[in-house]
Amino acid sequence: MDFLAHNLAPIMFAGLIVFLLLGFPVAFSLGACGLFFAFVGIQLGVLPASLLQATPLRIFGIMENDTLLAIPFFTLMGLILERSGMAEDLLETIGQLFGPVRGGLALAVVFVGALLAATTGVVAASVISMGLISLPIMLRYGYDRRLAAGVIAASGTLAQIIPPSLVLIILANQLGRSVGDMYKGAFLPGLLLTGCYAGYVILLALFKPHLVPALPPQARSLREDDGRSGLPSLLTLTAICGAATIAVGYQMPALHSWWSGETVGHVALDETIVVALCCGVLLAFMAAGINKITGLGLLSRIAERVTFVLIPPLLLIFLVLGTIFLGVATPTEGGAMGALGALIMAMLRGRLSMELLRQAVNTTTKLSCFVMFILLGATIFGLTFQGVDGPVWVEHLLTGLPGGQLGFLITVNAMIFFLAFFLDFFELSFIVVPLLAPVAAKLGIDLIWFGVLLGINMQTSFMHPPFGFALFYLRSVAPANEYLDKVSQKMIQPVTTMQIYRGAVPFVLIQLLMVLLVICFPGIVSSGLDKDVVYDLDKVHMDIDAPPQNTDETSADDPLKAFQDSLTQEKK
Repeated sequence: MDFLAHNLAPIMFAGLIVFLLLGFPVAFSLGACGLFFAFVGIQLGVLPASLLQATPLRIFGIMENDTLLAIPFFTLMGLILERSGMAEDLLETIGQLFGPVRGGLALAVVFVGALLAATTGVVAASVISMGLISLPIMLRYGYDRRLAAGVIAASGTLAQIIPPSLVLIILANQLGRSVGDMYKGAFLPGLLLTGCYAGYVILLALFKPHLVPALPPQARSLREDDGRSGLPSLLTLTAICGAATIAVGYQMPALHSWWSGETVGHVALDETIVVALCCGVLLAFMAAGINKITGLGLLSRIAERVTFVLIPPLLLIFLVLGTIFLGVATPTEGGAMGALGALIMAMLRGRLSMELLRQAVNTTTKLSCFVMFILLGATIFGLTFQGVDGPVWVEHLLTGLPGGQLGFLITVNAMIFFLAFFLDFFELSFIVVPLLAPVAAKLGIDLIWFGVLLGINMQTSFMHPPFGFALFYLRSVAPANEYLDKVSQKMIQPVTTMQIYRGAVPFVLIQLLMVLLVICFPGIVSSGLDKDVVYDLDKVHMDIDAPPQNTDETSADDPLKAFQDSLTQEKK
């Protein structure tokens, strides 16, 4: 019994792992383990029975957490946009734009995946949409099946690291940090990871062009009546708007000073990027709108199509993220604005119906309840685990590793990577992260940086063969049997499960490379955060006006007379 009493924390953690491996639901496994070991601890005299009295307070604290409201808002926003046909329009338009170059379809998938990540924030919606729309086209024109499957699955998982990601909301909640700061820290790593995916496709186009052929001329439908591509006018519009974006970004401190009425010498990089891009896309949308209304004919067909399809989701992204980054709105308020904006966009496109709204609300409710039940179970488990000194056991286990901070980071990331074979990001966030956060804080690691690093690593949980959820989503929509393509009238061979797994491996390696880059160059995350204001305490002083001297002896003896005399002197 003494052995059980002194080692209840590791036994409790091992019991949870056994429950999960047996296939019990995560929420009920967490809650059951917490209550069972609490009873065992009370019987052994390790835990006071009064500890369980804190459980209702913790549960009500979760229910009153305003930050968690951002989860249903962002989920509803993404589902409405996905079901209103935004993904189809984006993939078709960007595919036509990039199609003439080798690897253009794969680059379009990466680009659209990043846009869907910044609007939907849901991996399943992104992967299934791109799998249904892009995969048949890529197979039709001879793309390598492994690359096609890998790029679709990987681009869909960008929703886990590019704000407004649900993973970042949960990580911020578990780490006790601001969701807005977590979004700011993840902004540049998300863009850099997108660039790495695109770079991989470009390398294949250069060295193995047969794997990523260009679209044939007959497949390019967005052309002018005389057969021209119409790209010069699009390039001209892009150059003008790009120059305006750079000019706004360069003058951002001056604009910020004018707006706030105070001299500002530095503006955070993420804020500069969002505001400058917002100005650029607004200029493009206004130019295209004026051209269409007046009938000037200055823009080609593809230029107008790209502008009207691409700008609305970009404006929604900047509306949501921009207000959060600028401090105008909290993440919860930003999510509410995003959901309202998605409803307005769907209504303007004529695709908002009661059936669409019912499906979106139904799915949002299911996902939100799923998250809340896991959080409640994790709270019960965490309360008991703290009562049996579990954090102390984890701290002694991890702080004793050789190498200090670096040894801790290598061990933790290796552990997260291998646990991701069996656990998804919800389970990792609610079970593992609360155990690691106190140790990271004690080692002097910034928790925002640590959360973004873990978020990038957890992204691999969707791509791990053979258990990655993104691979399952793609498998559900990829052709499993030979079929006749209606456009080319050719028999298309199926996509095998092994081809999907092999296609995911290079992108998992790219994600691990991104983890290494963030560890080696912390500025990738910290450069997006607001600079800490440092005050020199030696220069702090306070001036206190001396009270007026009272020379009247009568008023000195009479407090009321003294008060009236002081008021008279102040008026003078």
